[in-house]
Amino acid sequence: MKRTRIADVLGMNPGTTILVKGWVRTRRSNRQVHFIALNDGSVIHNLQIVADVAHFNEDSLKAVSTGACIGVTGTLVASQGQGQSVEIQADEIEVYGGADPATYPLQKKGHSLEFLREIAHLRPRTNTFGAVFRIRHHMAMAIHTFFHERGFFYFHTPIITASDCEGAGQMFQVTTQNLYDLRKDEQGAILYDRDFFGKPASLTVSGQLEGELAAMGLGAIYTFGPTFRAENSNTPRHLAEFWMIEPEVAFNEIADNMQLAEDFIKYCVQWALTHCMDDIRFLSVRFDGELVERLNSVLSQPFVRLPYAEGIRILEKAVADGHAFEFPVYWGVDLASEHERYLVEEHFKCPVILTDYPKEIKSFYMKQNEDGKTVRAMDVLFPKIGEIIGGSQREEDYEKLLTRAREMNVPEKDIWWYLDTRRFGTAPHSGFGLGFERLLLFVTGMANIRDVIPFPRTPNNVEF
Repeated sequence: MKRTRIADVLGMNPGTTILVKGWVRTRRSNRQVHFIALNDGSVIHNLQIVADVAHFNEDSLKAVSTGACIGVTGTLVASQGQGQSVEIQADEIEVYGGADPATYPLQKKGHSLEFLREIAHLRPRTNTFGAVFRIRHHMAMAIHTFFHERGFFYFHTPIITASDCEGAGQMFQVTTQNLYDLRKDEQGAILYDRDFFGKPASLTVSGQLEGELAAMGLGAIYTFGPTFRAENSNTPRHLAEFWMIEPEVAFNEIADNMQLAEDFIKYCVQWALTHCMDDIRFLSVRFDGELVERLNSVLSQPFVRLPYAEGIRILEKAVADGHAFEFPVYWGVDLASEHERYLVEEHFKCPVILTDYPKEIKSFYMKQNEDGKTVRAMDVLFPKIGEIIGGSQREEDYEKLLTRAREMNVPEKDIWWYLDTRRFGTAPHSGFGLGFERLLLFVTGMANIRDVIPFPRTPNNVEF
């Protein structure tokens, strides 16, 4: 008999004989019957299995304990109890793999998220992480669908690169050299002539620069893949390995870019509400009672477009009125999360797109405004998260781009190919980057970014 997923069983009519397989969440019994809660990961809800003592004695069910993997053949019947519409009257139970109750760490009692990070190999079996990872899947589907429907092409940018897009230098190096016996020149510099690539190479921090190359030929592209930052930030908002979505669009200017970002975020949030409501409701009850309301609020109003200078004035007035920030506020500062969240949660009470940042705090490739002080950058700020998207209109003028790269000490030899796109058929273009896990924090209501990726990579943690 072919296995039926529990997600499909819950919508079936009673009277059918079916086979289900999954993992035991709980088992309880009385003198007449055993009740087994079974889950196969396809849905947040468990399926109740009813095993009559007349057919299954206690010895035959000893191995059916919490965590065990079993297959159940039986008849789907209307449930007599509360909490489910149907249940299975079991005829046969096969144990595929037992789980010793003395050592299996996921017992019926609640477990802290900190503890579950220590056993990340078992987290997907919990209700919480089953919900999170199903939502993660659906958000990936929403992203691909959004861009495909709008004529974008999915473009694969390299994971191993010789360029530092952000210029921060916080990159993981890739080498085949013997780290215990590195060859160096007379000045003590490492020699790479025998290394695999013949030069220093690293894991990418962004696919943006290569994405721009593709947009200059394909018109509209997006990347969706892993990126890496060797940033020693042990916070609830940072990971060393995370996923990024980066669209790049030829002929789009900053206003087009802002609208694309707003449309994109709203599409993903609506997709979650349409396809993941059971999981969202569970997470709302468990972790964040305002989750559903906050998701709907994003859809109900346009995002505020706010120049950086005006944002600073609002924050300075808040300070003058007695609001205390941990970090100082002044024109030219790179806003902290507390500043961003004040603008979103307390002042405007809706998402904000902050624009026209001082050029000194932004990357070399951003298009300069006519004032000579600011660039056409944009950050989308969200409640509870702060910055969720960062982007800009890119500088299409060769001389301006080259000058800015030199000012910021970006070596020309490393970006000659990038500069070429401004020499041969340059065009206005824009794009942005969305950290996938930041989006998931917002959609799931989870508080720590380590809890929306299966196996988090953070300082001093590379387990599993």
